[in-house]
Amino acid sequence: MFCVTPPELETKMNITKGGLVLFSANSNSSCMELSKKIAERLGVEMGKVQVYQEPNRETRVQIQESVRGKDVFIIQTVSKDVNTTIMELLIMVYACKTSCAKSIIGVIPYFPYSKQCKMRKRGSIVSKLLASMMCKADPRLQECSNRGQVSSLGEEDDIIDDVDSFLAAAETLKERGAYKIFVMATHGLLSSDAPRRIEESAIDEVVVTNTIPHEVQKLQCPKIKTVDISMILSEAIRRIHNGESMSYLFRNIGLDD
Repeated sequence: MFCVTPPELETKMNITKGGLVLFSANSNSSCMELSKKIAERLGVEMGKVQVYQEPNRETRVQIQESVRGKDVFIIQTVSKDVNTTIMELLIMVYACKTSCAKSIIGVIPYFPYSKQCKMRKRGSIVSKLLASMMCKADPRLQECSNRGQVSSLGEEDDIIDDVDSFLAAAETLKERGAYKIFVMATHGLLSSDAPRRIEESAIDEVVVTNTIPHEVQKLQCPKIKTVDISMILSEAIRRIHNGESMSYLFRNIGLDD
């Protein structure tokens, strides 16, 4: 059994074998939007599941279709309530396990963790791929960069939240003659007054991905631009499900894909 993709969605990357179920968690609206984009690229329907909280804040999950013998992928991103985010994912995993799923894979493009943790963290698949792809997103960046007129700043642990170091670096670069200054990060938390401070700074553009919703931040700062990562995640899911090499993603996937 194979999932056949509609002609308008067909690309070389969305041919997926049958037996795959894609669920979206309920952490925020952007999680569902990202999940739908991934499903479209894979040529599959979103799995039917209800995730809700009782008045006593107990999380409830109802799997509304058979997952027996299937590979289940659960997409979960961040919410303001870290505990709810974690428990929601774990309860969904448990529900799928007790329903005899063949395998259960959590797709977590951004997952909250304690800021007090001082351990160095490994970058995610998304982070490593986007690092090279973001620089190619605008031909103007590559052209100006070759002439030494553009400076790009990136966060070492893939997240931009407190922007103090970026603002200071941008000022220094501007003083030394930088023509354009771009900040690139995989996960744009941009909490508190970060959007306003970016808007008033020497930074020309902040490029982040849609792992986290940015509707409110963009209202305060038009400099914030979003890159869609559904292509990367859908191809990773397809390769895991089909038992294909994941290292291909790091060597061959470009913007044209």
